[in-house]
Amino acid sequence: MGSTITEKILSRVAGRPVKAGEDIMAKPDFVLSYDFPGYTDLVFKQMKEEFGIDKVPDPERYAIFIDHMIPAATPAEEELHIGTRKWCAENKVALYERAGIGHQVGCEMGYATPGAFAVHFDGHVSQMGTFGTLAIGIRRNILEAFVRPEVAIRVPHTTRVDFTGTLGLGVMERDIFHHMVRQIGSASCRFQVLEIGGPALESLSIAGLQTITGLAMFTGAITAIVNPYKATLDYALPRAKKQLEPQYSDPDAEYAARHTVDLSVIEPIIVVPPSPANTQNLVDYLGLEIHAGYLGSCASGRLEDLRAAAKVLGGRQVKEGFQLHVVPTSRQIMAAAAAEGLITTLVEAGAFISSPSCDYCFGRIATMTAKQRAVSTGTLNVRGRMGSPDSEIYLVNAAAVAAAAIEGKIADPRKYL
Repeated sequence: MGSTITEKILSRVAGRPVKAGEDIMAKPDFVLSYDFPGYTDLVFKQMKEEFGIDKVPDPERYAIFIDHMIPAATPAEEELHIGTRKWCAENKVALYERAGIGHQVGCEMGYATPGAFAVHFDGHVSQMGTFGTLAIGIRRNILEAFVRPEVAIRVPHTTRVDFTGTLGLGVMERDIFHHMVRQIGSASCRFQVLEIGGPALESLSIAGLQTITGLAMFTGAITAIVNPYKATLDYALPRAKKQLEPQYSDPDAEYAARHTVDLSVIEPIIVVPPSPANTQNLVDYLGLEIHAGYLGSCASGRLEDLRAAAKVLGGRQVKEGFQLHVVPTSRQIMAAAAAEGLITTLVEAGAFISSPSCDYCFGRIATMTAKQRAVSTGTLNVRGRMGSPDSEIYLVNAAAVAAAAIEGKIADPRKYL
């Protein structure tokens, strides 16, 4: 019986052949984190006070991102950032501040190396799997990765999903993901790796695949991964922080389950609060009053999302009183969008453009009050995520956010395309 790409990557970092279900010690190629109260500040403190570690060995394996609470709104937030800057300088660890959302910036900077094993405390790092990287969020166990070379991990089983068919007008990769959750179930990949493949895979954009892999946790998966192909290798290899052989699943690899998703039958999706598993057809909610829109997050805000919104909004205006916030995912993306004229189109339509930040996604800014509703390309629609627990968040694709901004209600983007 052959091996999955996940088993092959973990075999390399474990130093021996491993199979799903085994408990192993594995040395991550990269340890990534963003600074956040109760995570990095506590890790830095525990390293020194409880483990007597002044500096991490192999500092090139580590990278820290300052992408939350930017700019700082309180002295305590800035103190957190000062502590992070100081620790990175003392440890000679790479620090990326104001460069954008870390999961995207990590890909841009080469940490999404095909064949690599990366850990983070945040599960949305799974989007690096687009490039054949096994990137897993290990939550509070991230301390282990800072105080010893290896982390304890159980080799996960893998569920494989193959895409077939062709996407229709106004349907984006975000719709694919939510349709997939509806088809296979929100717990279908629990504690497993979601492996994406199939004959339609290469027809999708890299940015769109990052959306799909980045949302993997909402199938119960610990991460997602794609076997590398020309487009992903062309992007990742010139940036790679480490020279590794890309890995691929064997044709006879053993999977916990296999599913096929036909892209041709998918239409624009809406995910209704308060659960990221509550997937419905957008047409069933047309006309519902909406007060705000958010286009951004680590699951969106890339060039294809900005292009989709600009195409819908070009020559049109955001409805008076509607708050449309557009947040490119990284500084590189924002610069590219400006050079392409997308920023101008969005601003002229009435959108409020912000520099890359995670702050809109977790409700630190642009918060809603009770009884307000938002359409969002963020990661979650749970109660209180964007302000009052009595507000509501509806997850849709970028074009649908723009369409709602024009009408002030849930609208079908296809009539604007």
